[in-house]
Amino acid sequence: MKNTITVNDTTFEAEVLKSELPTLVDLWAPWCGPCVQIGPVVEEIAGEFAGQFKVVKLNIDENPAVTQKLGVRAIPTLLFYKDGSLRDRVVGTPGKKSIIAKLGALRQTEAAA
Repeated sequence: MKNTITVNDTTFEAEVLKSELPTLVDLWAPWCGPCVQIGPVVEEIAGEFAGQFKVVKLNIDENPAVTQKLGVRAIPTLLFYKDGSLRDRVVGTPGKKSIIAKLGALRQTEAAA
């Protein structure tokens, strides 16, 4: 079962910037080996934290407008959004624990607000 949401240039604003949940964005491409490697980890996190966080995937080849606007120069890139603002960015293939820690930091800022 797929737990992530696929977004594109048209749906990015509604699904990410206007999301009521903190959101993890996985920017990837099918030809990118590290992207394919981290994909299952992102999917697993999406399932484990369903209802607490939104996890979306954006194929950079098919969505050049958002990719350019975000200044993405390397993939995989993981973006962490809360309340429509970019709060953190990781380029490369962090481990699952690292991704979860960054999501936890989003939750902590939510609790402090």
